[in-house]
Amino acid sequence: MTQTVLVSGGSGYIAGYIIRELVAQDWTVHTTVRDGARESEIRKRLDVDNKSLHFFVADLTSDNGWAEAMMGCTHVIHVASPFPPTAVKHADDLIVPARDGALRALRFARDAGVLRFVQTSSSAAVAYGHPPGQTTFTEADWSDPSSPDTSPYAQSKTIAERAARDWIAREGGAMEYCSINPSLVLGPVMDADVSTSIDAIQKMLSGALPGCPDLGFGIVDVRDLADLHVRVLTAPGMAGERFIASGRFFKMVEIARILKTRLGPQARKVPTRTLPDFLVRIVAIWDPLVRMVISELGRTRNMDASHAKVVLGWVTRPEEESVIDCAKSLIDHGIVKV
Repeated sequence: MTQTVLVSGGSGYIAGYIIRELVAQDWTVHTTVRDGARESEIRKRLDVDNKSLHFFVADLTSDNGWAEAMMGCTHVIHVASPFPPTAVKHADDLIVPARDGALRALRFARDAGVLRFVQTSSSAAVAYGHPPGQTTFTEADWSDPSSPDTSPYAQSKTIAERAARDWIAREGGAMEYCSINPSLVLGPVMDADVSTSIDAIQKMLSGALPGCPDLGFGIVDVRDLADLHVRVLTAPGMAGERFIASGRFFKMVEIARILKTRLGPQARKVPTRTLPDFLVRIVAIWDPLVRMVISELGRTRNMDASHAKVVLGWVTRPEEESVIDCAKSLIDHGIVKV
């Protein structure tokens, strides 16, 4: 029997690949967007069977449209959450819509009789605000929103996931809830409307960076992440589960070397020297975006995804493939001029 799933945030990078995977597996998909005028543009980008995909206008900050979007749905994947390309003035600019939006989606899902609710959280809700000596993290770990090393984005993801789990325990009834916590999401982009997560690769290729700061991140391919979401929708025993979605941790200089080795002349602007920490700290004095990552200098955060692999049989492609496919798509779409 065909089932119907709501994927919130349908204009986003992750949601787009999830929708493609769901339609390919014969799901009927409802999706929310903030601006209904973008429907034709997003349909063109997704390039799926239009009969299986239905759009609804809904925003994280308002009740309008959510009841209609949830109608007839058996499952929900809640992807929508603010992810700004620049630093925010106040942490609440991210925390409030992330938390309230998740609670709003949960409430309307329960009232619509949804059986399972999957929240796309983040490794940012796992690995921040811990002692510097901790370098490996599992689903048992939670970021500390009160730590000065926890960015507003990490605060928002942590608080939103915590709030969702607390709400489920109090008011969720029979609806099952679980979360997926991806690290940095890379892979091919669909068009020129790119995600903030692609920013590091874009800056490297374009020559916007004079060198590589001593920063790093775990990598997960957007296609593998979509596959994990779909697996979680139907696997038995998912109530309360939490799954880290990540591959190996890479320093930026390692990614730069992959680009240089695999792309040749197309990576001629990619820097391969490491920037001294003191230079990064100087830039941070007037650049609020750089200031956000100062606490990350020299840190290693290995995200252990073995739980998803054991429980769900999740298999991921090599991280190098995700990096190169991302870079090639940025070049092919003319987003980066090489």
